[in-house]
Amino acid sequence: MWPRLAPVNSALHIMCRGNNKQEILQIGRDKLQYYSLLEKYREENKISIFHYCIMDNHVHLIVWLTESSTISKFMKQVNLSYSVYYNNIYNYCGHLWQGRFKSKIIADDPYLLQCGKYIELNPVRKGLVRSPEEYLFSSYNHYANNKSDPLITDSPVYLSMSESKQARNRAYRKFIVRENMENASPPAEAFSGGRNVLPGEKRSPLWAGK
Repeated sequence: MWPRLAPVNSALHIMCRGNNKQEILQIGRDKLQYYSLLEKYREENKISIFHYCIMDNHVHLIVWLTESSTISKFMKQVNLSYSVYYNNIYNYCGHLWQGRFKSKIIADDPYLLQCGKYIELNPVRKGLVRSPEEYLFSSYNHYANNKSDPLITDSPVYLSMSESKQARNRAYRKFIVRENMENASPPAEAFSGGRNVLPGEKRSPLWAGK
């Protein structure tokens, strides 16, 4: 199968799901294994990860790609390595993942923020926790509570919130809880193809030259 064409100097929202929506990341040990694989292969493939959330049956990532990035190779290495782990631990046979990963170009700052909010509130919407800081397998606590996370490259949009780290943490927490949980809906046209550009919105240097 040919590798898919990947955009350059762009952010992508990536999602991959267990086959037939199986809970293939069932317990903390499984999620930590997947996390470790993301960390292991991201540098080799020149992938920057802005946001992530590892759920029981699917994974969300927001990544930044440059000319040197190899996103298809990265996802293949991570998911194939996780399949080997899962098959050995659970004596599983058959397809573990539901096809290849899905991806959606993130066109601008507001959409990047909304995507990050959407994936970090996933555990709350699913009833796994009451608040996002209670969930251990997402990027939320890095941005909201200044928790060190070696997987994360700080989003330039987050860095632009304030020069003060504490002020950025407060601003991010306020942004996440500003709306009711039911209003944290999926970004428009998620995974439907095309680009979402909000009319009148100003792009940051993240998208300079595009």
